[in-house]
Amino acid sequence: MVKKELVAARLEKIREYLKTLNIIQKYDLQKFKNDTFIHATAERYLHLSIECLLDIGNHIISDHGYRKPETYADIFQILAEENIISQELLKELEGMAAFRNVLVHDYLKLDLDKIYKIVQVKLKYIKQLTTVYASFL
Repeated sequence: MVKKELVAARLEKIREYLKTLNIIQKYDLQKFKNDTFIHATAERYLHLSIECLLDIGNHIISDHGYRKPETYADIFQILAEENIISQELLKELEGMAAFRNVLVHDYLKLDLDKIYKIVQVKLKYIKQLTTVYASFL
């Protein structure tokens, strides 16, 4: 059985991160790039949001006995295979696991333009996935 408290706690953290990321979304690219506090906050909150999404997804996969993911990217793929998320949402989330790896391991090569674009475009898909996950509560 899906541990509702685990899912609820992570969803609450994502909501907190999204509040701040939604504020950051209002900045133009120049302000975003020039203000270390703004882009560093975006980097960290994107990282933490993705971690929470992956944790919940992995928990659902494990709980339901679906095939074991070999990579973080597999988590979203398996959720789509099992009709937990749509193929359309999978398409929008496909790069998130790889982006998480960049944030964690290749932080010296971060591209602020790319991070800005993710903040501008991908937050709605993070929110869509939280809605899917909330259905397990």
